[in-house]
Amino acid sequence: MKPNADCIEFTEAISVQDMRSSDAYTIANFVSGRELMYRAAMGVFQAADWKEKKIAIISGSGNNGGDGYALAGILAEQGVFPDVFRTSLKLSEDGAYYFGRCISMGLRVEAFSAETDFGNYDVLVDCILGTGFEGRPRGMAAAAIDRINEADAYVISVDINSGMNGDTGQAELAVKSDRTVSIGFYKKGHFLGQAPEYIGDLVNADIGIVYHPLSFSE
Repeated sequence: MKPNADCIEFTEAISVQDMRSSDAYTIANFVSGRELMYRAAMGVFQAADWKEKKIAIISGSGNNGGDGYALAGILAEQGVFPDVFRTSLKLSEDGAYYFGRCISMGLRVEAFSAETDFGNYDVLVDCILGTGFEGRPRGMAAAAIDRINEADAYVISVDINSGMNGDTGQAELAVKSDRTVSIGFYKKGHFLGQAPEYIGDLVNADIGIVYHPLSFSE
């Protein structure tokens, strides 16, 4: 049984900057970014029950969005076919690879719009904004967050709830999740600020990132 937020020590959490440093160090020395993205998606897949569920994955422009595309492919390989909604046409390099896989697998992938309705889904997966986001979400990202929060569905946020600051836990507008699956290490923002108001159950997916804080590189 993985821990929830009530039994995790704050000292186990790291800063967004140290997470980025650790991620870059691991990619430079041990594992490709594409493989880490796959592992992140597999960690999310293993953290929930997807059987006989109607699923929508909402993906943004960065690597957090790429995690969503990778997850969609994993689900499809297991015979579960999610719908994927894009809040941005931009793609990270690794995200573009998994986006291409979604297309080649024949998954429904379409742009999120003001007319998008999540009312018929059992599970919504939030992959819109990552841990480095600051401020208030705007445009389609903000609209998607509102639509997720309005829906009567089980919500899973990948790495952190979109709209929440990964260091401070502050949020002007953020996804309210039933489960948040942190990737690599817990972030300080999972426990601070308004995080308890937005995060339901909190678990971490260890994907083999080697801890290498920025101070090690200075």
